[in-house]
Amino acid sequence: MEENARMPLIGEKAPSFVAETTQGEIRFPDDYKGKWVVFFSHPADFTPVCTTEFMTFAAMQPEFEALNCKLIGLSIDSTYSHIAWLRTIKEKICFNDMRDIEVTFPVISDLTMEVSKAFGMLQPAASHTQAVRAVFIIDPESTVRAILYYPLSNGRNMDEVKRLLVAMQTSDKHGVATPANWKPGDDVIVPPAGSCGTAKDRVEKPDP
Repeated sequence: MEENARMPLIGEKAPSFVAETTQGEIRFPDDYKGKWVVFFSHPADFTPVCTTEFMTFAAMQPEFEALNCKLIGLSIDSTYSHIAWLRTIKEKICFNDMRDIEVTFPVISDLTMEVSKAFGMLQPAASHTQAVRAVFIIDPESTVRAILYYPLSNGRNMDEVKRLLVAMQTSDKHGVATPANWKPGDDVIVPPAGSCGTAKDRVEKPDP
């Protein structure tokens, strides 16, 4: 794969790939048809910030599952390293009252860096050998819907990842937009009506 491979942009199809993971081989997008996916990279195993992120994602996994969303992690470490690190998390690490956390979502071993390059997870000015903290939210049609990038030194806000996922699902379902700092249950923005007939229907039959 080209060193300067172009990263996918919002609205484009996510690159397909086959990868070895801690949960066996996965084929994307075939194995995830009909599912939302949060695909995220981390710089390296056994590092403090990455450990806190993985514990938080793992603890929130049932919440993402309830939203028809699967988690996939990635770093440029080997599967053996991933397994040893995840075992250490479960057996030895406590963070924010979380302990005995088992990471069951797949973590990709990307030693060749092919998947990282395809998704633009390598930022040469930051590191040639570590992926930055990228997050791609991909919809059930394998379309990239959101991209978040964090530096190597700072952990992500998983509550924001979940909030954004819910916001996009709400927009898709109801044809609305969400304002700044929107949370589930808050008011939404109804786009302008496209015709007089539509406007009349909205006035006479507002959505519940």
